[in-house]
Amino acid sequence: MPTISCPEVTLPLLNRTVAGQALACRLSAYKNQPNTVVLALPRGGVPVAIEIASALGALLDVMVVRKLGAPAFPELALGAIASGNIRVFNHEVIHTYGITPQQIEMIARHEQTELERREQYYRAHRPLLNLSQKTVILVDDGIATGASLQAAIEALRLQKPKKIIVAVAVAAQATLQKFTHIVDEVVCLHSSEHFLSVSQWYDDFSPVSDEQVIQCLNAYWCNDSLQARA
Repeated sequence: MPTISCPEVTLPLLNRTVAGQALACRLSAYKNQPNTVVLALPRGGVPVAIEIASALGALLDVMVVRKLGAPAFPELALGAIASGNIRVFNHEVIHTYGITPQQIEMIARHEQTELERREQYYRAHRPLLNLSQKTVILVDDGIATGASLQAAIEALRLQKPKKIIVAVAVAAQATLQKFTHIVDEVVCLHSSEHFLSVSQWYDDFSPVSDEQVIQCLNAYWCNDSLQARA
C-alpha cells in the first residue's frame, strides 16, 4: 500500500471532528481491513471515533469507562472502572490525599451504577461486538492521567483481541509513554511535557452530551454500507 502523506497538525485543534480526521489519516494502513473495530470512550471519544471508523470503513462500538474522582477534587482521578468488574487505581493519588478504602468503595459503587446506566442507554438492546481476534482501535479525545484508558485496556484484554491500538488526539507525554509498553501501537497527534488538561489543546472542547453520543452512534450503526465494509 502506498504511503499517504498526512497534513501537519495545527494546534490548538479546531475540534474533535478535525482530530478524528487527522488520526484517521495516520491510521490509513487499516483502511478496509477485515476484522478491524473502532472502540470509542464516551463521551468525548465518540466524535473522534466516528471520523476514524468512517474513513477506515470499520465497525464502531463504545467502551464505557467511569473515572473515580477524588472526594474533595472530583476532577482528579483516583482510578477508574470498566465493564467486566475492572478497577484501576492511582495509588499515588490515594496516598497523597489520604483517601480511605470506605470512600473508594462508596465512589466505585456510585460510578458502577452510572456505568451500567450509560451502557444500557447508549446501546439499547444492541449486543456488544465480538472482539475476539479483532484488531481494536481504542479512541479518546485526549489523555491526562490515563486512568480511564488503562481500565478500558484491561477490560478489552478479557475479550482476547488480536491487536490493541490506542489512538488519541493529545496526551501528557509521560502518560503516553506508559501506554507504549502495554498495547501494540499508539497513535497520537501531539504529546507534551507541559500538559495541564485535554481542553487546552482544542479551540472547541464543548461538552458532549448523552444525546449527542446516541445520535452519532445510531447514525453510524444505521449506515449499512459503512458497516458492511468492515
